[in-house]
Amino acid sequence: MFDSVGWGEILVLIVAGLFILGPERLPEAASWLAKSVRKVREFASGARQQLRDEMGPEFEDFRKPLEDLRQLRNFDPRRAITNHLFDGDSDPLGLNGTSGGSTKPNGYPAVPVKPEQEALKPGERPPVDPDAT
Repeated sequence: MFDSVGWGEILVLIVAGLFILGPERLPEAASWLAKSVRKVREFASGARQQLRDEMGPEFEDFRKPLEDLRQLRNFDPRRAITNHLFDGDSDPLGLNGTSGGSTKPNGYPAVPVKPEQEALKPGERPPVDPDAT
């Protein structure tokens, strides 16, 4: 409901409330607002529960299309095309999990690791090559 209200707008409302109501009446107004919001939520949940009790199992049949619409709201075109063309397969070519040949995913050639090399232990120095001088 208040998805588009950011922290900046909330801060402006608090400052405006402080100027309009004054510091002595602001806590009472905030308490009244919190109680009113709580009552509205209780009324809404009570109405939902009463509707669920009266409709019985048909209530879920009524909610199903609404849930489908909610899911479509978050549906982007790329996902729609992928689902349509590849039956929802996120990796239709099977490239995930493979090295892709002799190159890494970043495009640089893969350097093979020599099996005889071991990782250095803490405090250990690499061996010095006598031919390097």
